Amino acid sequence: MRIRIMSCLALVATLMCATTVFAAGPIKIGALFAVTGPAAFLGEPERNTAKMVVDEINKAGGVKGRKLELVTYDTTGDATKAVQLATKLIKDDKVVAIIGPSTTGETMAVIPVVEKEQIPLISCSAGSKITDPVKKWVFKTAQNDALAVGKIFEYLQKHKQTKIAILSVSDGFGASGREQLKAQAAKYGITIVSDDTYGPKDTDMTAQLTKIRVSPAQALVVWGTNPGPAVIAKNAKQLGLKMPLYMSHGVSSKKFIELAGDAAEGVRLPSGKVLVCDLLPNSESQKKSLMAFVKDYQNHYKAEGDHFGGHAWDAVMLLKNAFEHGADTPAAIRDQLEKTKNFCGIGGTFTYSAHDHAGLGKDAFILVEIKKRDWVIVK
Repeated sequence: MRIRIMSCLALVATLMCATTVFAAGPIKIGALFAVTGPAAFLGEPERNTAKMVVDEINKAGGVKGRKLELVTYDTTGDATKAVQLATKLIKDDKVVAIIGPSTTGETMAVIPVVEKEQIPLISCSAGSKITDPVKKWVFKTAQNDALAVGKIFEYLQKHKQTKIAILSVSDGFGASGREQLKAQAAKYGITIVSDDTYGPKDTDMTAQLTKIRVSPAQALVVWGTNPGPAVIAKNAKQLGLKMPLYMSHGVSSKKFIELAGDAAEGVRLPSGKVLVCDLLPNSESQKKSLMAFVKDYQNHYKAEGDHFGGHAWDAVMLLKNAFEHGADTPAAIRDQLEKTKNFCGIGGTFTYSAHDHAGLGKDAFILVEIKKRDWVIVK
């Protein structure tokens, strides 16, 4: 009888614990993506991927018995709107962390909000200034433009293309890239012989390209996100510009090829490995997980999983990793993110620290070229 009573008590205790875990509310994650507007080619795959991953986590039982709740808002790529929606996520929706926004300008605008409210932010934007210098509550998953510039410059140096022209968009991403291009040039023995900009809404860059054509530049490096770079590629083809054309990782999706058409042929750019995962050698440690991500996205959305969706995949999974380590408050999540070591994601292998909230190294990038409207790896 004593054994039976003890067994019953143990069963009751177990059921009480199970009920408590099951009854616990969901962990609410905020998300800010430019789902519509000019930056939709970034925000739409990010939103889709975040939803896909959260749904899959919940179908598998959640994290420690708790479901994840994704609260997503469309910023339309507008920095002012991003700030308003970040405030709404924190004050009204009571999220414990935010992923996004999609662009560097939006992220820089949101940073003061999350720092003041002490809510961890994992940005999906590339600008180096997002995490350099380190902000206590801000992390990122997109590869730094500093690393992207280095990847291009290494190739230019190797091929003795020492005089270049740069053409950057006059927004947060373009300004950050332009700064890195100018800062790193001397290190690689490169001279910038032409430095010009264009507006985010400009529809013709013939004037800038005409000046570049008569300069001593051996190559042109364009820093921006669609649609501007596609317009530049078309204008360059129309002008018969013969010099090699390099783009930033801001156009590393099939959308650029669609927009630029035949003018995309021969364009080179640094990208995360996911774009060419099927071409990677079997010895590549990321290949299996990258292929799985691409297939998963294809099954859900009838489109290829890309570089940008990968940023959101990494952000959600980094938070999941923090939750699995028992972090469920903003402060605990922030602390756990900073302890992340060798986390294998879509964008690369992340290792954060108190001195590094970007988490990726140069090996996160691969140089690709567009041939016959598809990607190939530049050897």
